[in-house]
Amino acid sequence: MAGLTNKQKKDWAQQLFTRDNYTQKEIAARVGISAVTMSKWVKEGKWEDLKVSVTLTKEEQLKNMYRQIQELNSTILEREKGTRFATPSEADTIGKLASAIEKMETELGLKDIVEAFRLLLTWVRTFDIDEAQRMTPLLDSFIKHRMK
Repeated sequence: MAGLTNKQKKDWAQQLFTRDNYTQKEIAARVGISAVTMSKWVKEGKWEDLKVSVTLTKEEQLKNMYRQIQELNSTILEREKGTRFATPSEADTIGKLASAIEKMETELGLKDIVEAFRLLLTWVRTFDIDEAQRMTPLLDSFIKHRMK
C-alpha cells in the first residue's frame, strides 16, 4: 500500500483486528503487510487483550457524559431555593462535558468511517458475498485516502 506509513498501516490493522472478525492473514492482505508482521504486531501490542476491552462505543461514551451532566444538574437542583447555581467547578465541568459531547457528535473520525464500512460489508455479505468482496477494495481505498 504505497503512500501509507507503517504507523498508519499498524493503526488500520489494529482497528480491523479489534473490531472485526477477519483473520490475521486477511488483515495483512488488506493493509499491505506480511503475515509475519501482522502476527508480530498482534503479539507485541497485546491486541487480543485489547480486542476484549474495546467495548465502550461512541454511543455509550455519549450516554455516560449525558448522565454526568444530569447528575450535576440534579445536585444543583437539590439545593435550597436561591442557591441553585453551579459552583465554578461544576460550571467548568458542565462546559467541558458539553464541549466533548458536541465534538463527539459532530466529528467523523477514521474509526467511525471504518466502523460504518464494517457494518455495511457485514450487511451486504448477508445477501451477496461476491458484491461485498468487490466493494472491499474500493472502501479500503477510501480509508487510505482519508489517512493521507
